[in-house]
Amino acid sequence: QVQLVESGGGLVQAGGSLRVSCAASGRTFSLYAMGWFRQAPGKEREFVATIRWSGGGTYYADSVKGRFTISRDNAKNTVYLQMNSLKPEDTAVYYCAAEKQTYYSRPYAYESTYDYWGQGTQVTVSS
Repeated sequence: QVQLVESGGGLVQAGGSLRVSCAASGRTFSLYAMGWFRQAPGKEREFVATIRWSGGGTYYADSVKGRFTISRDNAKNTVYLQMNSLKPEDTAVYYCAAEKQTYYSRPYAYESTYDYWGQGTQVTVSS
């Protein structure tokens, strides 16, 4: 099992920056990738970004590309999401997710690809 704990959410003005973190514990050696999803009020949860645990390959949703950066610190088993140029439409609960290693590839933007989830952290961007 892997446990994920997010931190760093909060309230920020439009145009500002915020960094959220996700600390993983437990069987982290079994992980292939970690990602971030978000869910705005009244909307479905959507993919934001993901990073491969080994090699560091990253992928982003078009809506955040160029503004958000996902990174990892393997020594700390922690993944970060640096969010710059924030917009009111970025307001959501941000969830950390982790994907186990498998013998087959899975689409990185699908919720069902991820095996473990954090509780979420609220990010609110005021206009």
